[in-house]
Amino acid sequence: MPPKIDWEGQIGRRLKLRDLFVFSTVVQRGSMAKAARELGVSHPAVSEVIADLEHALGVRLLDRSAQGIEPTIYGDALLKRSVEVFDALKQSIRDIEFLSDATTGEVRIGSMEAPWFTLLPDVIRRFAQQYPRIEVHTDVIDHSEVFRGLRERRYDCVLNQVRTARPEEAADDLTVEILYEDAGVVTAWAHSKWARRRKIDLAELIDEPWILTGPSAWSRPLGEEIFRAAGLSRPNPRIATDSIILRARLIAGSPYLGMFATSVLRRLIADNYALTALPVDLPANAFSFGIVTLKNRTLSPVVERFLACVREVAASLETKQGRRALARSSKSKVS
Repeated sequence: MPPKIDWEGQIGRRLKLRDLFVFSTVVQRGSMAKAARELGVSHPAVSEVIADLEHALGVRLLDRSAQGIEPTIYGDALLKRSVEVFDALKQSIRDIEFLSDATTGEVRIGSMEAPWFTLLPDVIRRFAQQYPRIEVHTDVIDHSEVFRGLRERRYDCVLNQVRTARPEEAADDLTVEILYEDAGVVTAWAHSKWARRRKIDLAELIDEPWILTGPSAWSRPLGEEIFRAAGLSRPNPRIATDSIILRARLIAGSPYLGMFATSVLRRLIADNYALTALPVDLPANAFSFGIVTLKNRTLSPVVERFLACVREVAASLETKQGRRALARSSKSKVS
């Protein structure tokens, strides 16, 4: 067991931010030589920094092998907190920049494709009108990796499908704020044979050609649950793709069927895709979209203002209002 570390004597007066940065770079690159080249210093200089850190802390931070360098459990602990230190420092610089000039700064958003497609365009347009010089960076994030970028501080927040109806049950390090409720709808070409029906049982559609999402999509478990609740097995799709636009373009003008979130289909219809929601009663069909942030991370004033804009736009995507708008839009397309 390593001895208790004397902060004042061993760390407080000796450890520098540069040392943490060198250590983080070595771990990221997996090699002291590669880290030295990236930092523009000599290999011995990097080795000396690591040796001094290990001496000051009294533990081995890195395991060295022919395959490269891996952090020990102590190195992992230091790396995790180092990321937090540098993130807090960057955040403070962004705060200072904003306080000195409230028209500049940046926002970094990770999003699943559904809110990225339905919500973010209107949010960014509205935000850009108010703060034209603030940079907005957005990435579409795969569901299986949705929180990694958040925990690595690459994003200020993530817009994500919320699986639990109780935000307080989220992971211990995350805060979830539900923006709007949504539901899935069976979708067809606006002029298909099914579009003229007033009522359709899901079982009638089971042998039709479907375009559904792939095995890693966030909606896959939801779709399986919908069919299972109706006493059916999820059909094997003729085409599998997670892309909203590709599914929409393939369904329009064809006999294919698909499933979209209500908010997504409303956006597609508004964008002149000849699609319609079929009158199918889907059981086990409700979910939410929300803002996810790190619980103990203080967001910059710029990000807080961006999220205020997100909330304003999301208010228009409430399920009840969305369904009425979808019904009106669908009727206009069919007529």
